[in-house]
Amino acid sequence: MSSRRQAAARLGVLALVTALTLAAADYPDVLPGAEVHLPADAGAHPLFRTEWWYVTGWLATGSGEPLGFQVTFFRTRPDGDAANPSAFAARQVLIAHAAVSDPKRQRLWHDQRILRAGFGLAAAATARTDVHLKDWSLAEQGEVFTTEVRAEGFGFALTLRPSVPPLRNGAGGYSQKGPAAASASLYYSLPQLAVTGTLERGGHAEKVTGSAWLDHEWSSAYLDAAAVGWDWVGLNLEGGAALMAFRIRDAEGTPRWAGGTLRAADGAVRILWPAELRFTPGRRWRSPRTQVEYPVEWQLQAGDLMLELKPLMDDQESDSRLTTGAVYWEGAVEARSAGQRLGRGYLELTGYGERLRLR
Repeated sequence: MSSRRQAAARLGVLALVTALTLAAADYPDVLPGAEVHLPADAGAHPLFRTEWWYVTGWLATGSGEPLGFQVTFFRTRPDGDAANPSAFAARQVLIAHAAVSDPKRQRLWHDQRILRAGFGLAAAATARTDVHLKDWSLAEQGEVFTTEVRAEGFGFALTLRPSVPPLRNGAGGYSQKGPAAASASLYYSLPQLAVTGTLERGGHAEKVTGSAWLDHEWSSAYLDAAAVGWDWVGLNLEGGAALMAFRIRDAEGTPRWAGGTLRAADGAVRILWPAELRFTPGRRWRSPRTQVEYPVEWQLQAGDLMLELKPLMDDQESDSRLTTGAVYWEGAVEARSAGQRLGRGYLELTGYGERLRLR
């Protein structure tokens, strides 16, 4: 990102912070018994503190070149005075991250945006999946999703077609994230999305195809005071199966909580509880920019399933300090067992440099 754009982004963050008052917002809890109801819950939930729509996937060019991509739209409700009549009051803030993992060039193309909702520039609809920040967007149109990103040096316009039903994570969508019942989110996924579209890098556009995964999650108390970050993976497995698994870590790296959902190719769903999941870190990679060290290879036990996770490329670190304040590793990975590929997906590693603070 150019120095001019960095300065503008810093000024934007400063303006958002300045716009906030000292009044505390009243955020609803996610408690046991809460459920995801679709399609009603596909849109935004503006009373909750934090929400995101998260699309990750693998792409292939016409020549077979593999690429990873991700785009995430965050909505956050900051502390503030809801009665403030000013149109400039930051009642909702929208953030977007986008990246393309490019192993041929050994480059992660990455960009980010932040805007307060309003003025026709940024919005998240409540009736359906439809979120945008200027010319970045994710929208549901009939039975398909479209996402468009026009970033610095890269961009994409993709169509995502569901091939399997939505997957509610946890008990009907209630996904616990810590020992306390209120440390939780409402959470569903759309795995096995068929992708077609166009990808641009360095001014060159080409057709791509692939598969993707869409997560939608909202919460007011995602991480408790003892948690510093998480390890998460979403995998499209061979034959139409899908696996989501995560663990929450404390400051010593000890698992504080874990959970997951495994859907077999025949549609049978198994909820995975903390005792059924084991994340064992393997080879590590140190970022030359931040000096943060990440375990980029893993052994994952999810119930009876034993997997080895290997990255498409090591350098998939995203620096989002100009928007969310976080530095994290988020990248395309292959899942293997006994040397055979069983699936592909994305791995996210947060809280390795410093404690993750959701805003």
